[in-house]
Amino acid sequence: MTREAIMANFARRTNRNNENQNENDPDISLTKEYEELLRKIEKARTILHASGTIEVGMTPHEVVQETRAYKLTHYRPMLRKTARTPILIVYALINKSYILDLQPDKSWIHSLVSQGFDVYLINWKPPTQYDKYTSFDDYVNVYMDDCIEYVRSKKTIDQVTLHGYCMGATMSAMYCSLHQEKVKNLATIAPVIDSSRDTTVLANFSRHLDAERMFSSVGNMPKEQLYSCYSALKPFKQGVNKYLNLVENIDNDNFVQNFLRVEKWLYDTPDIAGQTFRQWISDIYQHNLLYKNEMKIGDHHIDLSKITIPFLNIVAEEDHLVSAECSAALNDSVSSTDKRLMRFHTGHVGLIASSYSQNNVLPKVGQWFRTRS
Repeated sequence: MTREAIMANFARRTNRNNENQNENDPDISLTKEYEELLRKIEKARTILHASGTIEVGMTPHEVVQETRAYKLTHYRPMLRKTARTPILIVYALINKSYILDLQPDKSWIHSLVSQGFDVYLINWKPPTQYDKYTSFDDYVNVYMDDCIEYVRSKKTIDQVTLHGYCMGATMSAMYCSLHQEKVKNLATIAPVIDSSRDTTVLANFSRHLDAERMFSSVGNMPKEQLYSCYSALKPFKQGVNKYLNLVENIDNDNFVQNFLRVEKWLYDTPDIAGQTFRQWISDIYQHNLLYKNEMKIGDHHIDLSKITIPFLNIVAEEDHLVSAECSAALNDSVSSTDKRLMRFHTGHVGLIASSYSQNNVLPKVGQWFRTRS
């Protein structure tokens, strides 16, 4: 039924015997409920149409180095004295990094900066058609290494703390297996490591994907297909239930602002370089080469057992994108004597962009960094 038909029906029912009705009449009560629902729906529609302009990434920062592949961002210190060892955050190649700085009260980056850490972030740029053959070798051994060299030179230090999220955590582990002389500490959030233990819908989908054929036919993995894939993981929650929750909470400004920022992030998905996507699917998900220490990027052999530096692994027990056990396997793979696994009862995004994260996750993570920085 259309909105106009509903309203017409309401009008007929409201006018019927209007003089004899009172506040306890069930028809009047029902009509008011529907009118209130329609008001909320109309308000939600208006707000969603303007959602693209909502502000994200509000922690003060500056771009200190930029290439065609990335922007290296530095966050301005909030305390006069910061920890000596800077933190370089490596974000995933999927979606955008502002999920780590969604809004001040739910910002992973803002919390770290406010705790006195000197924070840098690699913002990956979307690949162009000329980046079809860009591989993990480029991202890990060239782009990440360039950023680490910049921070080392700028801060006149020998080592940084490398801190990766999701796919960025996997790349951080790759980097440390090859260049850990430049890294003081490794901290990962939800890394994809042992795909045989990943029971998520995404992992099962990846095991049956013909990545070679896709690479040959379309080159870079299109953002539209990526978004469709992630939306299909929880179709009711992502397609229906979240909007019902929005309507229900439409007069709660805090809820609405957070909803719009997450919604902006969900739709803001860049392409992925074709060769990198092919390696991600074939080498990691289908053949589990990374966990088996059989993966090669360029001429470099990845052996996770070579990692001996202090290591922190942060996983979400309710992660629907990367199973907790898939990520936790990294603790068994590295040879570090100083290593810790932190498990939290939340999801993939809740782990880094929620009130739960601010109150339960970041204080513990900050303490781990502080004693090693």
